[in-house]
Amino acid sequence: MSLDRPVTPDPYPLLPAAAAFAVTSADVTDGRPLDDAQVYALGNTSPQLTWEPGPEGTQSYVVTCFDPDAPIPSGFWHWVAVDIPADVTSLDTGAGASDATLPAGAFHVRNDFGTPDFAGAAPPEGDQVHRYFFVVHAVGEPQLGVDGSATPAVVGFNLAFKTLGRAIITGTYAH
Repeated sequence: MSLDRPVTPDPYPLLPAAAAFAVTSADVTDGRPLDDAQVYALGNTSPQLTWEPGPEGTQSYVVTCFDPDAPIPSGFWHWVAVDIPADVTSLDTGAGASDATLPAGAFHVRNDFGTPDFAGAAPPEGDQVHRYFFVVHAVGEPQLGVDGSATPAVVGFNLAFKTLGRAIITGTYAH
């Protein structure tokens, strides 16, 4: 079976418009390959992220990592951290290990591996280069309105109506 297929579009311009703000990382360089630490089979560690405060009205953040290049129509969610307080503008390397390593009040939703934590890059061997969109979503409410049993799709649906801004940094990876 061949995995040859067209490159999936960047999904974020397809969503309702939101203000842009900046995110940087000591561990991810935008547009460049991920370090081994962010690869599932090698380090499986969430990257450090620092972001500007979101636009006026930001009351919380959601941090996600999404791979639109997975060979399935829905892409693949690697990380979904919800209800990060508005006064938090960074996560340390490894903050995605568990709910206990997130800021107080924040929690993880199960990723597409089925675990409530960060899951590193894991594209099929021999597949095209995959993009990993690390996105900080500025939310206009203190809580997104989901709990830990929500799916990434439900989080995404809620974000479509509650996101004030997005900060995006993208890493890549292929076997």
